Amino acid sequence: MDHPSSLDQIAERVERLLLRHAELQRTNALLAQQVSALTQERDSLKSRLQAARARVDALLDRLPATSAPTETKDAP
Repeated sequence: MDHPSSLDQIAERVERLLLRHAELQRTNALLAQQVSALTQERDSLKSRLQAARARVDALLDRLPATSAPTETKDAP
């Protein structure tokens, strides 16, 4: 029987770890790109939301002011 030596086993394990490390580096780079893209999208959406709020506020300022809320007939 030909048993692999401890050194061969260690070398094989190191090779597997190096492959796994490279794979994790690629995955990490892809995730970093996704985070960057999502951050840009979030910032764009926040900017659009701020602009929409400003437009709504401007429209609310144009509404005529009421002196008191009116009561409805359906209210008990």
